[in-house]
Amino acid sequence: MMSFDAIVAPLSEPMVFGTFIGIVVASLAVLIGLTYFKKWGWLYSEWLTTVDHKRIGVMYIFVAIIMLFRGGVDALLMRAQTAIPENGLLNSAHYNEIFTTHGLLMILFVAMPFVIGLMNVAVPLQIGARDVAFPRLNLLSFWLTVAGAILINISFIFGGSPNAGWTGYFPLSGPEYNPGVGNNYYAWSIQISGFGTLMTGINFITTIMKMRAPGMTLMKMPMFTWSILITSLIITCAFPVITVCMAMMTLDRQFGTKFFAMSDGGMDMLYANLFWVWGHPEVYIVILPAFGVFSEVIATFSRKNLFGYGSMVAAMTVISVLAFLVWAHHFYTMGHGVLTNGVFSITTMLIAVPTGVKIFNWLLTMRHGKISFTTPMLYALGFIPIFTIGGVTGVMLAMSSADYQYHNTLFLVAHFHYVLIPGTVFALFSGYHYWWPLIWGFRLNEKLGKAAFWVMAISFNVAFFPMFILGLDGYARRMYTYSASTGYGPLSMISFIGALGLAVSFILVAYNIYYSFRYAPRNEGSDPWDARSLEWCTHSPVPAYNFAVIPTVTRLDEFWFAKKEGRDLQAGKIEDIHMPNNSQSAFWQGIAMTLWGFFFVWSEWIPAAIFLAITLVFMAYRSFQKDDGYHIHVAEVEETERLYDENGGLRGAK
Repeated sequence: MMSFDAIVAPLSEPMVFGTFIGIVVASLAVLIGLTYFKKWGWLYSEWLTTVDHKRIGVMYIFVAIIMLFRGGVDALLMRAQTAIPENGLLNSAHYNEIFTTHGLLMILFVAMPFVIGLMNVAVPLQIGARDVAFPRLNLLSFWLTVAGAILINISFIFGGSPNAGWTGYFPLSGPEYNPGVGNNYYAWSIQISGFGTLMTGINFITTIMKMRAPGMTLMKMPMFTWSILITSLIITCAFPVITVCMAMMTLDRQFGTKFFAMSDGGMDMLYANLFWVWGHPEVYIVILPAFGVFSEVIATFSRKNLFGYGSMVAAMTVISVLAFLVWAHHFYTMGHGVLTNGVFSITTMLIAVPTGVKIFNWLLTMRHGKISFTTPMLYALGFIPIFTIGGVTGVMLAMSSADYQYHNTLFLVAHFHYVLIPGTVFALFSGYHYWWPLIWGFRLNEKLGKAAFWVMAISFNVAFFPMFILGLDGYARRMYTYSASTGYGPLSMISFIGALGLAVSFILVAYNIYYSFRYAPRNEGSDPWDARSLEWCTHSPVPAYNFAVIPTVTRLDEFWFAKKEGRDLQAGKIEDIHMPNNSQSAFWQGIAMTLWGFFFVWSEWIPAAIFLAITLVFMAYRSFQKDDGYHIHVAEVEETERLYDENGGLRGAK
């Protein structure tokens, strides 16, 4: 139960207390700044309660970048602790908390919000829609993601962080070994943010299936939109599993049930199976959108149509099916038996086939192309060789007999970073640079962008390639220290130096935002990349209504052919445009669910019941609310279009 001593116990550690003071000072600075510049009303009405998919996308990406900073600090601390033998920077308990929160943050609160942010920015524009199918649900999904992020981030200050690894395996996560609240935070941060992600998946399936521009059949959709459709289907199938799993974890920890216990009929391996039935599809939830980004970027900067469009769609579809048939390769060593391990070994190796198809399609797209080496293209080009290393080592790990050597060593850690960093982080930064002009009306600085890429790519290999060697030499993952006699010191120090380089690259990314806002030219037109898909046939930055006239599509890459043929895809009669109103209830419901989760973590049932009731009241209010939205009238649309044209925002202009 909640007590003052239990809540503030982590603050007795100097590093945690110093971080707490830093958070307080930074928060006060933000509050004072908003008050001094009188921006509270603007922030509330223009951002916190907006249902504009583009602004929601920006907020998702903002959250992802903040969480990337937090997760990156955790990674630096881990690499610093293991840089030299018998280091005392972190004790074992603190190290356990850091590697647990690092994995959870990077997967669920960096990769996922970044992916969903790019989905929100690009997909409605790519299909010629004015917004998503359920705008208010979209905003609520965002605030539930924020609620989960808040819970996991306050845990290290109030009560203690989860410490059983990002997978939260039982019995280590059980009340017998972890009686504190840290793993309650783990369960509820995943649970609440998972609700938001599941709603996002349903929202985008509906949007893509029902709101495409006239003439846009499924096989005329851009590849990024295809990747999001398939990803959303995976989300709707996979996230209910983790919802049930976290509910059972909560029942075991807080209500005394024995689903995952070692006794009384429980089964700890049931948890591992449920977790990875969700967990491995989750990998493809963050990878498939990355494949979509690379498909858009490589086609645009090769000045060619994407090679093998149909085979790319088929490959992603096959990957989405196989993603649900490989989960047991995460625990070959846990006693399944030869037959089971053999089946999952085969399905795991099979998934390399459609992935290889995509690699060759990208290479053949670039063949004979007129390649422009822009920042987005550099991330795409860097992805291919680095991801291939991750894929090859994945096939090595797929062999169940060999996995007995690799399992739970740094070889495995190196493998999944070689998959997830080029396969997700590189793609997200590629898409972030590529679609930046849609929101802000100018490009990020290319010199700084390229410098950040090269520092990131080189530092990544310096940080993680030594782990392959260390893992083969027997270095177990999650070891917080080692003796000098192991010989692990030199390569561990090299890995730490690489981690410092990665930190420099992220600083360059952040500085590029500041520099570009101040100095980037604003007169580059609405199609600065000479792109191929519909998001570039409107103005830059994109107006609230997206398109003055919804374009009609007759073929794949309609905008590209329209430019070559001198056609304006928005030529036609402008009519009144219906738009949804902002939603205050989604914002306040997000706050209520944050507090509900917080009090549930501490088993404080009365306040938890109160905030659950408030949440249900908001849901009931929304169910009976009559809100017909508003109209942007023809005269206002025409005036907006005229101002854009006068200020250099001509559609398709260079």
